[in-house]
Amino acid sequence: MSPPAVAVAGAGSIGASFALTFARGGFRVRLWDPDTAAVDRALEVIADRLGSLHRHGLLDADPGDVAGRIDSYADLGGAVAGCSLVQECTPERAEVKQSVFAELAGLTGPGTVLASSSSAMVPSDYGGGDPRVLGAHPGNPPYLLPVIELVPSPNTDRAVLDRARDLYAKAGLRPVLVRREVEGFVFNRLQGALLREAYCLLRDGVADVADIDEVVRSGLGLRWSVIGPFETADLNTRGGIAAHARLLGPAYARMGADRGQHDPWTPELVQLAERQRRALLPLEQWEDRVRWRDEQLMRRHHK
Repeated sequence: MSPPAVAVAGAGSIGASFALTFARGGFRVRLWDPDTAAVDRALEVIADRLGSLHRHGLLDADPGDVAGRIDSYADLGGAVAGCSLVQECTPERAEVKQSVFAELAGLTGPGTVLASSSSAMVPSDYGGGDPRVLGAHPGNPPYLLPVIELVPSPNTDRAVLDRARDLYAKAGLRPVLVRREVEGFVFNRLQGALLREAYCLLRDGVADVADIDEVVRSGLGLRWSVIGPFETADLNTRGGIAAHARLLGPAYARMGADRGQHDPWTPELVQLAERQRRALLPLEQWEDRVRWRDEQLMRRHHK
């Protein structure tokens, strides 16, 4: 059975990264950009990155064979014909994306997933109500950061969302569902919250740029490479996330108020987090999970 074909519309840095990711996942890839020079540059970048991945043991196949799965197209219609998915990677401007998706609507069949890699815009901003359109925002670069946020609009067909999830998973990505349209999705909102506080700490003379980066690199970032913020809170306090909220919630509320933000962890909100964490990790398994976390961090110290 021949591998599915996907099209990447836009050959900038994120388009090149997606083309590499899909090709490494075994897909036939059709790379298009109105600027043919951009496609040529993208193919050079892809060849270079494939070589690096191979040297680091992150690519089992021959880099040349993987690069051979990518074909360049000068015509958008030819690139998308018969494709299972079109990954739009054009500039982050509403009028550009609206124009591209309007064109894609007439060039693709009813079964084609039309996905945008927009970093902040929601699909209602550019999709024209087409039920095949959704946002698919990756970590950058997606061949190293496998998370991809799937952002349906109220018009997105559920079957399209399911097909998209399946295709991205086959490409080696880890889809997460953003349950309603919100600017910046989850990734950039979390990233933005940290960056805003980093700027405030710099402004207030609390720490300099190098030391703030060191706290993240050698502390938060190292831990977050193993577990996320909710699991961190859950494992950092005996009794789990509810105990953590009782002990530290007031301090975090004061820190938020210091920045003019009033988003308290209400009892109902903490209960929601606790229910979801306990469904993932019963308290009787808490000790084992703490030991697992420490083992994972020990492994990272050997790298």
